[in-house]
Amino acid sequence: MTAPGPARAPLYVRRPLLAGFLRQWPLTVVIAVVAVGLLLVAAEQWRRGLVVMGVALLGATLLRLLLPVRQMGFLAVRSRPVDVTLTGAAGLALVLLAWNVPPT
Repeated sequence: MTAPGPARAPLYVRRPLLAGFLRQWPLTVVIAVVAVGLLLVAAEQWRRGLVVMGVALLGATLLRLLLPVRQMGFLAVRSRPVDVTLTGAAGLALVLLAWNVPPT
């Protein structure tokens, strides 16, 4: 039997930036999807980009609705009903507005 070696330092000590991203994974996912939408807008595909950003907000709504508060991180700003209502309404409005603008 081998003797146990020195204990590894926790992740937040070894790699604090990575630990922060992992702790805030719901927000990181939403920001990554919004970044994809912004890239599409910058590539002159504004309608598709706005729909992607609206879907990111709807995804944030689902995460806020389904995940416990302990795992939400910075997506939990207000009470759950207020966060779900406001984020869901903003995401739905963004998707519907992007789809309903007539093409030029």
